[in-house]
Amino acid sequence: MLQGVILKGIGGFYYVDTEKGVFECRARGIFRKEGIRPTVGDYVQIAVLDENNKKGSLDVIAKRKNELIRPRVSNVDQAVIVFAAKSPNPNIDLLDRFLLLAEEQELDIVIVLNKIDKDKKKQYEQIAEKYQKAGYLVICTSAEQEIGIDALRQALENKISVFAGPSGVGKSSLINAAFPHLKLHTGEISEKIQRGRHTTRHAELIQITEKSYIVDSPGFTSLYLNHIPAEKLQYYFREFQPYIHDCYYNGCMHIHEPDCAVKAQIGNEIDQTRYDRYMTIYQELENERRN
Repeated sequence: MLQGVILKGIGGFYYVDTEKGVFECRARGIFRKEGIRPTVGDYVQIAVLDENNKKGSLDVIAKRKNELIRPRVSNVDQAVIVFAAKSPNPNIDLLDRFLLLAEEQELDIVIVLNKIDKDKKKQYEQIAEKYQKAGYLVICTSAEQEIGIDALRQALENKISVFAGPSGVGKSSLINAAFPHLKLHTGEISEKIQRGRHTTRHAELIQITEKSYIVDSPGFTSLYLNHIPAEKLQYYFREFQPYIHDCYYNGCMHIHEPDCAVKAQIGNEIDQTRYDRYMTIYQELENERRN
């Protein structure tokens, strides 16, 4: 039996990366009977049927540590959330929503602020400082000038990473700068591909080093948060964590309650705009629940 990871699935065939190369495999019928669907990112064991032609049988699927729905991929280690410092200007509300989705999936998170060479006033430094203080790894990059590329490459090592972020922020350019051999489409072309080819096929793992992969997909395709219970929201704001259990009232939502340890840190360990975002999204989720 060979161990490997599923890179992609097409028409009932699964392509498994092993130490002996990539094998084309059919899954055993028992998976279908048990309602188990092999998924990109699954760690598996295969039986070799034809070593010369790289054919095999997918026999064992290891227990998944997680499974994303959009994109459909399992065992993701981290989300790399990319925003531009300029062109387009960073949408901090959107950034916080990406962070919530990644936190809910219990992923490690890397925030990348790209195109810093375009920000002559260096306003990105304030954004970086805010999220570093909140507990995130922030990498400031310029794909064009190859700034921060070594740090990005290091952050991707030995992990399965999914890239997320709005269009036009330079995700493909960053990946190409870090791993030129991939030659991913960028700019206008990649936008057309994302609307066409990407929307008609499943996620795929691209191997970037021996044990490092990125998910070839548009990333998180839905930013709806209405599946998150409002009372759980507090646990997805990292900077709240040290203070949540110090509030006077059990079940404190950190909004109207007195003697709230979280509110006591606003402007100190908790940034005002991050707290305001919590309030806004909490109200959205409460309204959704009531309706």
